[in-house]
Amino acid sequence: MTGLMPIFRRELAGYFATPVAYVFIVIFLVLSGVFCFYLGNFFERGQADLRPFFAFQPWLYLFLIPAIGMRLWAEERKTGTIELLMTLPVSLAGAVLGKFLAAWAFTAIALALTFPMWLTVAYLGQPDHGVILAGYVGSLLMAGGYLAIAACISAVTKNQVIAFVVAVVICFIFTVSGAPLVLDFFAAWAPQTILNAISSFSFITHFNAIVDGVIDLRDLVFFASLIGFWLFANAVVVDLKKASG
Repeated sequence: MTGLMPIFRRELAGYFATPVAYVFIVIFLVLSGVFCFYLGNFFERGQADLRPFFAFQPWLYLFLIPAIGMRLWAEERKTGTIELLMTLPVSLAGAVLGKFLAAWAFTAIALALTFPMWLTVAYLGQPDHGVILAGYVGSLLMAGGYLAIAACISAVTKNQVIAFVVAVVICFIFTVSGAPLVLDFFAAWAPQTILNAISSFSFITHFNAIVDGVIDLRDLVFFASLIGFWLFANAVVVDLKKASG
């Protein structure tokens, strides 16, 4: 993990060195509000909870998180600074984890800025704050999963647009893997064991379980394993690209 903290600080500061970070945060906050209050019928439901807010987050993250992750390694490869980075006293694991944690911290900041919604619910009723807190934890874990995928794909190509599109496609597959649209395709010929395995990879299934206020160890293990796998793949890809020049 040599060099993790310097990489983390450099990357996190880099987000706020350009207007891109502020544009992303504004777009995220505006879309979260629009989806929650208008599409989610926040006031019409008459319930003091943030379910309408969390319900649309997988679809927001599906496009916004790959937009953050697409630049992590693609930009380094395009500008040729990845070779310089690897010559510094920084381990491969430290570089991969440092970049990922910086992007994840930036996402956490954007998510934390939605706190007025929590205050609104608390003002209008008597919500279960434990359930809301669990929803935020689940949201952050899901964002980490999307981000780990996007970071790995970013390391594969120098083109940020390609990285974005491929990451969105892969994230979409993980998002809808538990939906009838996907399961019905396999139901005609695959055994139930296969269907259960496919369904278990769904982000929405695990996320909704946490949003309900139940932080199950299986859901935590799923997101932790997913993030760990894609970060490992990220490190392997970066090492191969470094070796091949």
